[in-house]
Amino acid sequence: MELSAEDALRINVLLASPIKAVRIDESSMTLYALSEKGEARVKLNPNCRDESYLRRVREALSSHVLGSPGGYPVYLKRWTRMGQTRDGMLESLLLLGEPEAVVAVVNASGITSEIARRAWWSSQSAENARCMLRQKPVAEGEMGTVLADFLVEFLPFEAEAKDIIDSVRLVLQPGLISADARQKIWEKGKHKNAYYVGFLHSVPEDLPDKPVPHPGWEQARAKLEGLCVNDNPYAVQICRLLSAEGQGFLASVETVLKKPANQDVIVELLLAIAAYFGSLRMDTRKYEAMEEILQSADEALAACRERGDTLGDVLSAIPELEQQVRAMLVLSNVDEPLVNPIFSRTDAIGSVMRKKLKPVSEPLQEQINILRK
Repeated sequence: MELSAEDALRINVLLASPIKAVRIDESSMTLYALSEKGEARVKLNPNCRDESYLRRVREALSSHVLGSPGGYPVYLKRWTRMGQTRDGMLESLLLLGEPEAVVAVVNASGITSEIARRAWWSSQSAENARCMLRQKPVAEGEMGTVLADFLVEFLPFEAEAKDIIDSVRLVLQPGLISADARQKIWEKGKHKNAYYVGFLHSVPEDLPDKPVPHPGWEQARAKLEGLCVNDNPYAVQICRLLSAEGQGFLASVETVLKKPANQDVIVELLLAIAAYFGSLRMDTRKYEAMEEILQSADEALAACRERGDTLGDVLSAIPELEQQVRAMLVLSNVDEPLVNPIFSRTDAIGSVMRKKLKPVSEPLQEQINILRK
């Protein structure tokens, strides 16, 4: 069965003009098209069940755009969500009226600000906004602020901690939101600390709350100045940690560590810590127990005393801060695999999860306490 004569005519006329994108409102059975002149619409007149008719409409669009009635290959969903769609197809995919085709576009690595504008007109959702803001051309283009504003407004309705963290991380990219909006998001962290994790990922050096520097910061900075100038990673990192910004980072980590809501929050927190200490990650080993990390830190300290190296230079300059240096080495080996043995055996959340995490959280808290004394 073909489209009704009226619909076939109107859709063919529409497709003959230079349109930019197509979307279909299935609830009202209306086809919308975006052109340079604005928005056009075609009220569909089904001559069979709505589901079957919509399939025929999409077949007609596909025949015109792709030369085949097969439409968008939805079986490639996983592939396209990984950003593997060919850049040359992006404009065509937005003419199919197929939601999954829009998902392919927003995940594509070659998306531009203009294509993002068309995709956003086609399908507005928090997930699509996040996908597009991960792409630098979109975040820095005209659509960057539009998508960021949407995510900020939608934050109170996000149900998943991981989505909150991703949204906060993305809207904190330079130039997307105002200082006032930024502060309001930070304040939400008092009630849901997943917000803080987004800040730890995106702006670890520029958190809204900055405690005073560590009491030993000024002296350490003076003693380590020469090593920092020569880019000694241990000297740079210990000065960073003892500064007001570093103490703010540690304070926020401590706040989240005390009461993570679920596994996503703790995993993202560990990833933020790993990124912060990335300059000290000298090997690719992934530790799955705090005991191993503590032993590794002690071995590194012992080795540097014997042979002398960049770490030894730091210890020689600030022997009074050896415990702080050791705590820094411990935190530098923290990463997601640390909780894999625990989370592989339980899906607990809340207080039950926090109890099971004590073999990890308590030693981490000890290192933070040392660095904040």
